[in-house]
Amino acid sequence: MPEYACTDYPLFGGAISTTFPRRLQDVSNVRQVADHQQTVDVADSGSATWFLQDLANEQDAEGTTIIEQSAVFEAPGLRYRNMPAVITTAAGQMAVSKGRQGREAHNLIKVYLANVRLKEVRTDILITAYEPLVINPLSESASTVGAGVAVPAALSGVMPMAEQAQICILFATTAGDLFSFSERS
Repeated sequence: MPEYACTDYPLFGGAISTTFPRRLQDVSNVRQVADHQQTVDVADSGSATWFLQDLANEQDAEGTTIIEQSAVFEAPGLRYRNMPAVITTAAGQMAVSKGRQGREAHNLIKVYLANVRLKEVRTDILITAYEPLVINPLSESASTVGAGVAVPAALSGVMPMAEQAQICILFATTAGDLFSFSERS
């Protein structure tokens, strides 16, 4: 894998940190991110797809299409008591606007989503990555990156988003110490 300019990034209030390419940004710097979500019971096998559809709904997306989804697989390095976490992934395309812009400024994007499910503590950790495919001339992004078909990351000299998403999933599946829980009596 080629070298990319990276920076340390604190997670969970600085409890741990990781390294990501500098071109990534924290979505909480773009829009408000809720500290918690409503509890919904979704089967492991369809969870990533369900969360991707929910994300599209929350972003008022149009034309959402699921491109691929994985089977359920275990993350043996990430467990609580003797139960490993399970992971499902999905990728899709959708048309969304940036910030408070209306539908007339929709950009076509590809979204990669992984759901890391910590079953023993009834928690889902979502990892999402967005890749622009077509930038609308009316979008705020057009003034920065230009309108039209986006230049693929590999042709721009940066790590492709699919690879970045895989690195994030690898991080999550090997971060067992992050989720070490003390036993309470």
